[in-house]
Amino acid sequence: MALPSIRTRFLFFTGKGGVGKTSLSCATGLSLAEAGKSVLIVSTDPASNLDEVLGVELGQVPTPIPGASGLSALNIDPEAAAHAYRERMVAPYRDLLPAAAIQSMEEQFSGACTVEIAAFDEFSKLLGDPSATADFDHVIFDTAPTGHTLRLLTLPSAWDEFISSSTGGASCLGPLAGLEQQKTLYAATVARLADADATTVVLVARADSASLREAERTRAELAELGIRNQTLVVNGLFSDAASGDPIASAMATRAADALAHVPTGLALLPRTSIPFLPRGTVGLDALREMAHPKTLAAPTSHEMPATALPPGLSGLVEDIAAAGHGVVMTMGKGGVGKTTVAAAIAVALARQGHRVVLSTTDPAAHIAATIDGAVPGLTVTRIDPAQEVRQYTEEVLAKAGPQLDAGGRAMLEEDLRSPCTEEIAVFRAFARTVDEGKNGFVVLDTAPTGHTILLLDAAEAYHREVMRTQGDMPDAVRQLLPRLRDPAYTRVLIVTLPEATPVHEAERLGRDLARAGIEPHAWVINQSLLASGTTHPVLCQRGGYEVPFIRRVADELSRRCALIPWLAESPVGVAGLEHLVSRTGG
Repeated sequence: MALPSIRTRFLFFTGKGGVGKTSLSCATGLSLAEAGKSVLIVSTDPASNLDEVLGVELGQVPTPIPGASGLSALNIDPEAAAHAYRERMVAPYRDLLPAAAIQSMEEQFSGACTVEIAAFDEFSKLLGDPSATADFDHVIFDTAPTGHTLRLLTLPSAWDEFISSSTGGASCLGPLAGLEQQKTLYAATVARLADADATTVVLVARADSASLREAERTRAELAELGIRNQTLVVNGLFSDAASGDPIASAMATRAADALAHVPTGLALLPRTSIPFLPRGTVGLDALREMAHPKTLAAPTSHEMPATALPPGLSGLVEDIAAAGHGVVMTMGKGGVGKTTVAAAIAVALARQGHRVVLSTTDPAAHIAATIDGAVPGLTVTRIDPAQEVRQYTEEVLAKAGPQLDAGGRAMLEEDLRSPCTEEIAVFRAFARTVDEGKNGFVVLDTAPTGHTILLLDAAEAYHREVMRTQGDMPDAVRQLLPRLRDPAYTRVLIVTLPEATPVHEAERLGRDLARAGIEPHAWVINQSLLASGTTHPVLCQRGGYEVPFIRRVADELSRRCALIPWLAESPVGVAGLEHLVSRTGG
């Protein structure tokens, strides 16, 4: 078991959030650098923790990594990229157009879609322009969680189609000339991604069914884009089933079962495995251990360190139920178990006789598979972007179209074909779902952090866009932000794991929420081995590693905290979810 073999100049790590893409990309880059290669690691993730893993503050230009000769890294900051992109598009017109026209252009560039296209613009320069990375033997891209990555990859064809079919001079991104100038670069970027001699796409997964399903979906969608040069890495594989320890046996059995049922397309790819590491993968020493796991000394202690643990989930559910109605939102870094926690709370509330809607804005969520059974009073829904776009487009055309001449209608239809329309339509559906909390409970399993914050920040951009397309502002949208800021209506739960990166990422989320005027109701620490009861030496060592992160969340970051142990019984299906709530943490 080792890192994947590398034969191409470009490496592209992708996969479901929380599977270890950043750690693996950094370990691979460090290994190549220590073999004498010059390596650049690039993060395209809005919620990147590349700085933390490598132990150095990064910017948008390559920064040498101290203690790792030949290794450099940079972060593509989507907000900074959007600001630069907006200024590049607007600046040529400042002395030519009236102030009102310039303000209108700047507003058109203020939405989430501009952030995404700007980030891809920066990404394309590095992958599509050979001169941008000429100083490096290898360029490694640590990408965003799957849904965002796929959207990033499909943008060239989406924008190309939109540009070629546009007849007006402006879109939701402003002057089309700004996109036209990049068409050649975008085409080169896609060609480089699909070139098996130049690029390898590394699909990263955990040895569990949901993660492998997501990797298969990614493999298939990339293949449809012509990107077939893929390899699979199964990260964090625990295989000691013979110890007699119930937790260790359950962990090994789950992994073996998942790998025995790898989806067919995924099973055909070259595969490597990285073993479960008892301590985190932050810092160069930890990355070297990931690259050379056989150098690790075997732990011997069968005892967990003593520390006071927060209570379990049941008390938090009782507190939420006492309100009688409202919205519960689980938020956090991808892969921390937001879907499971949301489903468990929804089932528990429904069991108490409440009317509950469980929904998601996450395109990669598997809520229905998590529930896997009917519960009286519980309705499971999903915000489907394609369906929302159709409904939104039909509504705007029906309301605004009759008042327009042929040219005006053509321009409106052009605007509605842009990729920005999806952001608007999904945001509207999100607001509509939150509105249902008036008459019962709505439990929202939200998308990974970066996308969620973009969604919450989109109110003003949405309002401007609706007014520009002559639609109406739904009452649910008008009331959305006040409701999200009302602690009596909305209870935000930050879900994390007792590990460095998820906790630090959750801290950043807390700061983002504070800027939006939203205070978390509670924090939930999920999958704690420290609280599991295991006596396996490797898992006990991992439990000891959890202590400072549990203490930071419980004692410093949260007003209220719940802890969920790592359970031998998989928390899937109604019975598994109910067991999740009934178990106590401390």
